[in-house]
Amino acid sequence: MRQNLFVAVAAASLLIAGAASAQMVHYSAKLAGAAGVKGSGDVSAMLDGKSFTYTVSYKDLTGPAVAAHFHVAAAPGGNGPPTLPAVVTPSPIKGSATLTDAQVADLNAGKWYFNVHTAANPGGEVRGTVAAMK
Repeated sequence: MRQNLFVAVAAASLLIAGAASAQMVHYSAKLAGAAGVKGSGDVSAMLDGKSFTYTVSYKDLTGPAVAAHFHVAAAPGGNGPPTLPAVVTPSPIKGSATLTDAQVADLNAGKWYFNVHTAANPGGEVRGTVAAMK
């Protein structure tokens, strides 16, 4: 009887561990600017349930970053308002947040992009669409 209970508990633990790791999704983005803009960068992020962590590296901007955000567009590739602000630091920017169900849905639908703003380019100097890594 005890052996059967041990086997059942071990099997349940494996199922729970497998379900938890199945929720973890990795995302990335390449940051680039319009023609003639030298700046570039990368976004690396992970979503574990609703817990979102990210690192953004950037270089060769026209000046210091003055703002940086994850934006959500109505459709992939479009423009939209900020959905998650980042604390601007010299590269790399690192952060974390707990996302809402709507934010998770938009992120998984490919509607998120990251934008780094400078004084010379207040609308955004470099940006990239955040996509799940396959």
